[in-house]
Amino acid sequence: MDEAERRRRVHEADATIRVGKGGIEAVVEELRDQLRERDLVKVKFLRAARGTSDTGDLATRLAREAEAELIETRGHTATYH
Repeated sequence: MDEAERRRRVHEADATIRVGKGGIEAVVEELRDQLRERDLVKVKFLRAARGTSDTGDLATRLAREAEAELIETRGHTATYH
């Protein structure tokens, strides 16, 4: 997949996981499961999950815990491969 194709697919994808007050720990397994089924997964970080944390920090932490590759963070949404 070239860069333009990757950007198009990331842009068109809908967030299939939402991180809320349960935090990152509540969605680690779900992210792993979805990555087994598809190559891109978009995650939305809701206000309750962010608190005073930066979305980029949360996205990086989720990638580490789920053993996933963080492709992009934009606003309060992150895309994983």
